[in-house]
Amino acid sequence: MISAAHVVVYTKNAEADRAFFRDVLGFKSVDVGHGWLVFALPPAEAAFHPSNENGAHELYFICDDLKAEMASLAKKGVKCSEVQEARWGSITKMRLPGGGAVGLYQPKHPLAIGLK
Repeated sequence: MISAAHVVVYTKNAEADRAFFRDVLGFKSVDVGHGWLVFALPPAEAAFHPSNENGAHELYFICDDLKAEMASLAKKGVKCSEVQEARWGSITKMRLPGGGAVGLYQPKHPLAIGLK
C-alpha cells in the first residue's frame, strides 16, 4: 500500500534552498544525515498534463488567498513573478535562492485534498 509521496527538487544550491524551505516557508524537517533535510509538506495532489516529452515535473504550493500570501512572502524578501490567470487558477512563481522557482497558486477548481 502506498502511504505517502516524496518530492525531489533539483537545484544548483541545495543548502540555500533548504534554508528557504525551513526559514522562509516554515516547513518542518528531519535531518537524515550530514545536514540533508527532508521536509514535511502540506497535503498534496497530483495532476497529469499532456506533453511532448516525459520527465518534466513542476512543484506548486496551493493557497486560499494568493495576494495575501504574496504580500506575506514579500515581507520575507521573497520575489514572485507577475500573477498569471489560467482556467485552473491564479498563479505566480517564487524564486528560490538556488536559482530555480516553485509555483504558488490559488485554485479555481475543486481540490482533491481531503478525499478518502
